[in-house]
Amino acid sequence: MSPTSPCINLCRIDAGTGYCEGCFRSLDEIAGWSRRADAEKRRILEAVDRRRAQALAGASAARAEQAR
Repeated sequence: MSPTSPCINLCRIDAGTGYCEGCFRSLDEIAGWSRRADAEKRRILEAVDRRRAQALAGASAARAEQAR
């Protein structure tokens, strides 16, 4: 079965990272999703997981800093 798109319909590109704030993909990854082989989609999804984890860690660190 082909991997499904991680799109959550929150489509806004972060100018700093170049990734969508909703699905954590680049514009190139978004635009070419339907034409990508399943193995490439899985590679993108692995990268999305890493990007999301980094974003969450950064947000947690920022909240902790604000609480000081």
